[in-house]
Amino acid sequence: MFDILMYLFENYIHNDASVFIKPNELTDELLRAGFNEDEIFKALHWLEQLAELQHSDVSPYLTSSPQQAVRIFTDNECDMLDLQCRSYFMFIERIGVINSVTREMVLDRLAALDKPFITLEDLKWVVLMVLFNVPGSEKACEQMEELIFEQPGDVLH
Repeated sequence: MFDILMYLFENYIHNDASVFIKPNELTDELLRAGFNEDEIFKALHWLEQLAELQHSDVSPYLTSSPQQAVRIFTDNECDMLDLQCRSYFMFIERIGVINSVTREMVLDRLAALDKPFITLEDLKWVVLMVLFNVPGSEKACEQMEELIFEQPGDVLH
C-alpha cells in the first residue's frame, strides 16, 4: 500500500496534477502500473481518512492541542517505530516542522499503514504527505522536503 501512496504523491499530489480524476480511471491506471486491486483500495481509503482528519467534527486532534504536553509513545508505537524514528519525531517537532496536532495525524496515518515496522524513510514521507494535506502548512512542508532531499555535506574536523 505504501508504494501506491508514494506513486500517487509523486505523480498527482506533489506535482499539482489534476486531482479531479474519476476514481475508476485512477484505479485503472494503478492496475496498469502493476499494483494489486486490494492494495489500491486500501491506499485510496488511507487518503480519504487523511482528508477526514482535517475536519474538527471528525478529528479528535483538532479539538484539543496542548502546546506544552510531553508525548509518551505507547508500547504499540514503540514496536512500530524504532528509537531512530522516535528521535526523528522529537527532532522535527522541536524545530517546528510538525506540531502536536500534525504529530498525532502522522501517528494515526502510520498506524493505518498496517505495517509492523516503519522505516525512517517511510516516516519522513508520511510526514510530508500529512503536511501537504494540512492547510497552512506550506512552510512546514517545504522544511520537510528539504530534510528529505538534503544531501549530506562534507564533514569538517
